[in-house]
Amino acid sequence: MKTVIQIVLWIGCIALGYFIYNSITGPIKFKEVKEERFSQVIAKLKDIKNSQEAYKTVNGKYANDFNSLIRFIDTGNYVITQQRDSSFLEMNDAYGIEMLKEVKIIDTLGMVSVKDSLFKTDTRYKSLMDVPTAANGEKFTMKAGFVEKSGYKAPVFEAKVGKEVVLFDQPKDLLAREKAALSVEEVNGPFIYVGSLDDVSTSGNWPPIYDKKVKK
Repeated sequence: MKTVIQIVLWIGCIALGYFIYNSITGPIKFKEVKEERFSQVIAKLKDIKNSQEAYKTVNGKYANDFNSLIRFIDTGNYVITQQRDSSFLEMNDAYGIEMLKEVKIIDTLGMVSVKDSLFKTDTRYKSLMDVPTAANGEKFTMKAGFVEKSGYKAPVFEAKVGKEVVLFDQPKDLLAREKAALSVEEVNGPFIYVGSLDDVSTSGNWPPIYDKKVKK
């Protein structure tokens, strides 16, 4: 009986030690996985943002779906312009004399491919909709529209993905805590997103630390 009790106590000690060890290392491992995966997702969201801004420059609005956006990257062109100052003498009827009038002249220099400008020879834009590290091929959700600001309808867009898609295999308690994060050093809320359907903004909800990680 004494031996059995000792064995049970040893098992209990080992189990307790494991739980203590896991409670310490678990959050550390979670943070490492989170930061690595979030960096990949944010890099893709930046590509979406740059592509959408190019689309808006040419079309005056944002693309509402990825098929339209990718097709635009494949076939779209920027108009390259140059602005210069000029002046000429113009008769002023009120004073009856010639007066110097200054103007700005915009010259069209040519065209450049959107694909070459944004991605050069890289074909990663063809999978803009795919969420990196997703287990089941999940896609980013993207919508575009307009918001009225001071009587003017401004184009807006938003692309996002839920954190549970990116961290699908992580401990549920740590994931729940991450989705409720509210800090200047964290990606706040349950989504990672860029843009907004409510405000005229193309910013993302990640902190500057992820911009440095993406650059690396």
